[in-house]
Amino acid sequence: MLNTIKKIIRGNIFQPVLVEKPSEEAYDLWSENYDQQPGNLMLDMDEALFPELLGGLLLDDKQVADIGCGTGRHWAKLFQANPGSLTGFDVSGGMLQRLQEKFPAAHTRKITDNRFTDVANGTFDVIVSTLTVAHIQDITEALSAWSRILKKEADIIITDFHPDVLAQGGKRTFQHHNKPMAVANFVHHVADIEQLLAGHGFRLVERKERIVDESVRHYYMAKNALPLYEQYKGARMIYGLHLRRD
Repeated sequence: MLNTIKKIIRGNIFQPVLVEKPSEEAYDLWSENYDQQPGNLMLDMDEALFPELLGGLLLDDKQVADIGCGTGRHWAKLFQANPGSLTGFDVSGGMLQRLQEKFPAAHTRKITDNRFTDVANGTFDVIVSTLTVAHIQDITEALSAWSRILKKEADIIITDFHPDVLAQGGKRTFQHHNKPMAVANFVHHVADIEQLLAGHGFRLVERKERIVDESVRHYYMAKNALPLYEQYKGARMIYGLHLRRD
């Protein structure tokens, strides 16, 4: 019994406390090493999923907005599609600074509110937003603003953590100076996002999902987290949407 008590005490003392931060503060901290994350399952899944959604979309000479652009993970792919312009929006000044270092001529704007009040109606042809939507608390207000700043004929591509995983307690985590951190998330169901955008004239072109299966087991093994693999096995981990307003 004494040995059991000692183990419990040691576990409580030495188990790291996960500190959750709001998006802007979290990504300012994370920006220091965001681009150095080998073996990050979610980033690798998104890296594979996004080009599949982008593949059916012509960007030639179009005005493209990347909302939640971060450090510009997908910008090389986007530039290869020859857009007329590419503007990055993000709440984190730290992430935008990293993007600017990688793409010195980048056009970036800091997000200060959901309504994008400083952006004129019908400015963009396409919005892409990857691994961002669940960070937005008032998704109705945000998607309404996105619809406003898009032209009458427009496309939206979204990828993000699947709400099933977030609802089960899944978190976006990172290390900052050896301290575990998490970014605040809000659960928005995929059907609700589709319905909200349908109210602004958008129809679903394509929906894709990726699940936790044997093909990603090695990610959990590398982090000594096989119990987590068993917990989430079969769960939908990430989703992608392409919607169009004709």
